[in-house]
Amino acid sequence: MHQIDAFTHERFKGNSAAVVPLERWLSDAQMQAVAMENNLSETAFLLREPDGAFHVRWFSPLTEIDFCGHATLASAFVLLDQGMASAPLTFRAAAVGDISVAQLDDGRLEMNFPNREPERVENPPAALLEGLSVVPRAVLRNGQAWFAVYEDEDQVRRSMPDLAALKSLAPLDVVITAPGREQDFVSRYFWPANGGDEDPVTGSIHAGLAPYWAKRLGKSSLVALQASRRSGLLYCRVEGERVFVAGHAVRYLQGTIEI
Repeated sequence: MHQIDAFTHERFKGNSAAVVPLERWLSDAQMQAVAMENNLSETAFLLREPDGAFHVRWFSPLTEIDFCGHATLASAFVLLDQGMASAPLTFRAAAVGDISVAQLDDGRLEMNFPNREPERVENPPAALLEGLSVVPRAVLRNGQAWFAVYEDEDQVRRSMPDLAALKSLAPLDVVITAPGREQDFVSRYFWPANGGDEDPVTGSIHAGLAPYWAKRLGKSSLVALQASRRSGLLYCRVEGERVFVAGHAVRYLQGTIEI
């Protein structure tokens, strides 16, 4: 097993993911037990398929997750760092199809996601508004989360949501976002029903955040900050129906699991 800090070039920043390359699948119960034992945002399990792609499954400590960006970035880092594959890489996930990952000249790894732009909601659920410490300027949603849009970065940083109220919105999570001071936009991500209180850096939600901010700011390339305590930088660009999300990664540990 490898533990990687993703969306950062500093150890102990970004979001930690465990990566477990397999020769054959473990049972669902075993994979969930490993993820629970790791107690990280996600543990990714990889199995190479005959065509060279890597089938990937992601587990939080609570459940299997349909779509995870930071653990995909971590998986790509492990495969390239260990010489197990060469770029570009293809990851295959049941819910989102194939995700390709390229290696950029500056060492960043760039993931190619489907565009998951959210749609505006005129009448958001009461539990969302009750769960947010500040009333948002606008509310949107896609298949992953509710999006609460604020006026400025300080509102996002100071937010203290009622996680019990947000948990009732399952299966959707909640992302709060605003224009950034030094970056194009900032966000924080809460997922009490699916993984934990606050996710440090969430690559997948930027498949929705980047298209929203690209239209609002009138630019296709953006730099994003996820303003959790660990924090992380994401480099996004929007090209039609695809969203590219790039970042750095750094190793924390390599070890062996006993089952």
